Amino acid sequence: MILAVDVGNSNTTVGLFDQGGKLIFRSTLETYRNKTRDQCAIDLLGVFQLYGGKMAQVSGGILSCVVPPLTAVFADAVNRLTGKPPLVVGPGIKTGLNIKAEIHDQLGSDIVASSVAAIAGYQSPIVMIDMGTATSLSLIQGSVYEGCMIMPGLTLALEAMSERAAALPPISIESPTQLGLLGHTTEEAMRSGVLYGHASMVDGMVERIEESIGQSVTVVATGGNAPRILRYCKRTIQYDADLVMKGLYLLYQKNTRKPRKM
Repeated sequence: MILAVDVGNSNTTVGLFDQGGKLIFRSTLETYRNKTRDQCAIDLLGVFQLYGGKMAQVSGGILSCVVPPLTAVFADAVNRLTGKPPLVVGPGIKTGLNIKAEIHDQLGSDIVASSVAAIAGYQSPIVMIDMGTATSLSLIQGSVYEGCMIMPGLTLALEAMSERAAALPPISIESPTQLGLLGHTTEEAMRSGVLYGHASMVDGMVERIEESIGQSVTVVATGGNAPRILRYCKRTIQYDADLVMKGLYLLYQKNTRKPRKM
């Protein structure tokens, strides 16, 4: 079995794949930048206990981390629990992507994993959207990663608005009732603004990308905020909650598969 760990700025996702590549479970934990190796190991053990997984059956692991101080911490925790150092997504790893960037290692490892999974599962050209702490839109044509746009994410934008505008209170993004376009209270107006505004931004950015390349695209989205936003988008966008996990599994297979003997 293959253990996949994706450490993001807000959340850490843990997944376990069986020998056939089926995702047995996926768990989401909150990311804390000051966690110790023991705390990370305890968290991973807790996830396995919760879902009935057996650490002894793990034959390998792969780690994606966009929080530099936690890369070595999680790598060590995985190594201690499984007895095997995980493959870390970064410079030198085989991806199959032709990345159009001046400095390849600036591309987030989570975006690399998502792109690999998107290529394997969706028709090109693809706009791959990751809606987490930040919202990023990446254009992929064939195996070529053309580039991306990065914007403040939904929760980040809402928190900034509450912090910088004294009259606007901190609110939950979740709505107990159907959300209308026009709010009749301050909370309703804020919630409508960030949700419909973010959806309109996504629709508009995808339209601009299509105009720039002169053809329509397949749009796939992932990330914790995607379900909240996609319902308000006008265009069809496919949601794939496991896109990063699938990509990590594919990257593991690509980098550990033994070449066939001739």
